[in-house]
Amino acid sequence: MPVPFPPAGQAKVEPPDAAEARVIAGGVAAAVTPAGGLTSLQHVMIEAVSESMTGFVVPVSVLPRLGPEEFAEALRHRDELFRAHMLRFMLLCTLVLNPLPEEVAARVDAYARELGVQNDMLRIAHRFAHGSFGLALIDFQRCGYMETWDPSHSHVLHTSRELDDAWQEVVHDDVLAARWDALRDLPDDTLGKEVVQFYDARGFVFPGRPGSAPPLLAQHDWVHVLAGYGSTVESEIEVFGFIVRANDDPRAFSLLAQVVSLFETGYAASGMGLFRYDRSHLSHQGVAVRLADALRRGALSAAANHSIDFLAVDWFQYADLPIADVRDRLGIVAKDPRAIESGSATPWEPGGISVYQYRAGNQAAEQRGLQYDSFGATPPGEVVP
Repeated sequence: MPVPFPPAGQAKVEPPDAAEARVIAGGVAAAVTPAGGLTSLQHVMIEAVSESMTGFVVPVSVLPRLGPEEFAEALRHRDELFRAHMLRFMLLCTLVLNPLPEEVAARVDAYARELGVQNDMLRIAHRFAHGSFGLALIDFQRCGYMETWDPSHSHVLHTSRELDDAWQEVVHDDVLAARWDALRDLPDDTLGKEVVQFYDARGFVFPGRPGSAPPLLAQHDWVHVLAGYGSTVESEIEVFGFIVRANDDPRAFSLLAQVVSLFETGYAASGMGLFRYDRSHLSHQGVAVRLADALRRGALSAAANHSIDFLAVDWFQYADLPIADVRDRLGIVAKDPRAIESGSATPWEPGGISVYQYRAGNQAAEQRGLQYDSFGATPPGEVVP
């Protein structure tokens, strides 16, 4: 029987204290542990996310495990949104399992029922557990974040016509391409000029031209620049963690679920109109800590904006502003030093660009008869001539 939500205006709104942080981590661990025990990645993720989001260190190996009823009862005074975030925490730590045991997916279902919350990604978890990867990919397309898409939303992308599909490519739109080209004329240190530099350093093509990314996916490139994340696969995990946690709509979690399925487990072969799977990146040393900090930063931006969908922002309204001003307006706080120590790089630092992108940027500059400039970015762990 679900534990009822508190009456309006009576929910606990204070951040978790040390005791509640232990309750949360213990409940999540109990929900997602497979038969052989927590995986090393799950262990690190639960501790890193709990510490980033609450400020308290939680040694997961010694925490009491709370069952569904006990966990929901412990959160009796928390509202629906808080409980929904707990379910997303469980789902995140479930979707990193490969293979994903059906008993784990079923157990998370039980926690969701007692909490009185739901998320479409539970169905995806069951698909993965049954090996139904094709059906899961279909579900990614028709539920979760994509459920919110409407052709009328195209206006924030500035396409010349409405798009029938969220991830639709637009490669012959001269008006759209000209709008992006105009960003080159902006002063240095403005958001728009830094986005141009982000594209030029990597050989990316502006939306509206052949070879460009879908305009909706290009929205997240502004976030790379604004939030200070490079363009490696590990940085993509950070960016989508940030975007998802800033949006209080539970359907937004599907974006991070898909990124984990692309770049950790490989359950999804492709997604978002451009990405192709490349496994085990979340398992790389320090990346879970980086993701945890991205979630923290997204949560603080959500608090400053009463939730914000960074993929639905009309970025051209901010393009001519100093990037520091835009960060202030949108409540984007600095990275935690632990994330930086764990390898979180900006687009303008060593580690902030992939080898492929570095070479593509060189080639694109050569084709335009220009001297290549990466604006400080080099691939992780190496210097490319």
